[in-house]
Amino acid sequence: MRNPAAIIGPPSPQALTWTISVANLTVVDRVPAEMLHLVDTHWYQFPPLETKWHAALATTIGLLALISIVGNGCVILIFASTKGLRTPSNLMVINLAFADFMMMFTMAPPLIINSYHETWIFGPLMCEIYGMFGSLSGCVSIWSMTMIAFDRYNVIVKGLAAKPLTYVGSVMRILFVWVNSLIWTLAPLIGWNRYVPEGNMSACGTDYLSKDWISVSYIYAYSVFVYWLPLLLIIYCYSYILKAVSAHERNMREQAKKMNVASLRSSDASKTNAEIKLAKVALVTITLWFMAWTPYLVINYAGIFVSSPISPLQTIWGSVFAKANAVYNPIVYGISHPKYRAALYERFPSLAFRRKDNSADQSSIASCATTADQCET
Repeated sequence: MRNPAAIIGPPSPQALTWTISVANLTVVDRVPAEMLHLVDTHWYQFPPLETKWHAALATTIGLLALISIVGNGCVILIFASTKGLRTPSNLMVINLAFADFMMMFTMAPPLIINSYHETWIFGPLMCEIYGMFGSLSGCVSIWSMTMIAFDRYNVIVKGLAAKPLTYVGSVMRILFVWVNSLIWTLAPLIGWNRYVPEGNMSACGTDYLSKDWISVSYIYAYSVFVYWLPLLLIIYCYSYILKAVSAHERNMREQAKKMNVASLRSSDASKTNAEIKLAKVALVTITLWFMAWTPYLVINYAGIFVSSPISPLQTIWGSVFAKANAVYNPIVYGISHPKYRAALYERFPSLAFRRKDNSADQSSIASCATTADQCET
């Protein structure tokens, strides 16, 4: 019988087929010796993933990274360099785009390289740094969206009684987002949980398989303060936004009926309508965020509660869904923000393949759809 060690070399479908069916190797056998102390015994029961899954992961992440880096890079460039878009509220939009940009810029290249080698090759330190940056960018992203939801609540629900957001106020909110995120993501580096290779062995994340109280308590606390708390705050804000919008629309219809006119839409009403559009856009962005990160939360909870065995293939899908979040925001803003599109076309004329403004009023209303400021007349 052939020596199993002799077949551990450059990955090929033939070698992997023989490995899985005959040699009875595990997904851990390619892991470098200096990484083994970080690998949970849970993964030793699974055979190596077939090459096609590593190739699919690398290809998918590569495409997502290209879209995210270009898209979020454009958002940062346009919002930061266009005077009309440099508003206090849009600082949080830039912060959100930067978090998404950082995620794919720092995480995609190592993941693609590791997928080629079919294991983590950069050592324990880089595994910890990789896991920390992934967690940090996700945490900054969701709390940035929470701050945007607060701003929408302030403008739409409180209306004229709201205190306008200033540059100082926006910077303080962004500072809170980063300090809060750093606290939660640096904790595993100093002993509260740890960053370890995930089941596919080509990426690293939090340790959700260890059953000691220190590890389990971190997963509980992290999920509460980085997932459930932002979710509840956002639901609170948007529930009141929905009530305010419904009340406003009802009053408009009743007033129009009394005056025997079809509509009371004036310049001021258009501004309010733009704020409503913004709320819808922000809500879509936030919904996509939770769709992206919920599978990863489910994997973490499954590891804690041992309700069902987690396979390496499942961790691949968790990684893909989580990183796909980084491509949503530039697409949403590109579709819904005419002022952003206009600035983008001006800077990159070759992209203006379809630039038709049928109504200046319509453009003025829609231009507020992804900003936190009222329309300019």
